[in-house]
Amino acid sequence: MTKVRGIVGSDRSDDGREEAALSPVGRETLQDRVYAQLRHSLINGMFDAGDVLRIVDLAERLQTSTMPVREALGRLVSEKALESLPNRSVRVPLITRSRLDDLARARILIEGRMVSLALPHLTRDDLSVLKQANLDCDAAFEEHGRDIGHVTSALNQRFHFHLYSVARSPVLLSIVESLWLQSGAIIRQAAQIHDAQGGLAATDHHWALIAALEAGDEAAALQSLTNDISRSFNLIRGRLDTQETAEVRYG
Repeated sequence: MTKVRGIVGSDRSDDGREEAALSPVGRETLQDRVYAQLRHSLINGMFDAGDVLRIVDLAERLQTSTMPVREALGRLVSEKALESLPNRSVRVPLITRSRLDDLARARILIEGRMVSLALPHLTRDDLSVLKQANLDCDAAFEEHGRDIGHVTSALNQRFHFHLYSVARSPVLLSIVESLWLQSGAIIRQAAQIHDAQGGLAATDHHWALIAALEAGDEAAALQSLTNDISRSFNLIRGRLDTQETAEVRYG
């Protein structure tokens, strides 16, 4: 039987050199890649609340078959980042007052603990990363670009997750990631509302948090974080309070 070289196992070329073995990309690996891309998009607010995600459409955009997309969406549904619809599609959950309040409380609780754990380990380099993320976010708001919600959501994620990575708690970090999966659309919409309304700079609470971290003031750092998270959720809550129903789709 003729052996096919360079696919599974190893073989020798005609000149006797050992050829590196190459394994085919399995379905699980592809599913993980699709999942990671969708997850990244959700965390960074690339989808609006209420957006319907259809398997065929996503498979076409991702240039893959429907199977890995279906499996990735199933994982995200189980993580509460998406919800199933009767027609086999899924959607980004609608924004309700109860969902807002629950996510805000959970984020303040868990992320506050991450700030406390990170504080003793912060270095000057860490603070420089936080400051640069803030400067980039300020610049994005000044440009008033069409994709400001996407850009500032990604920068906001960079700021927070760098800080939380310093906490050295992979277990808590995975919980934070789950909460951000569920609130990415909320943060994006909050950025868009803020840009339209103006007022207090969106990064003011971040700058206050950095100042507290530099001073080693844990209480002030926790208050700044609470103010930062609460502000985003309050911007959306203000919209909900003007609606006749408890649910609204933004965007």
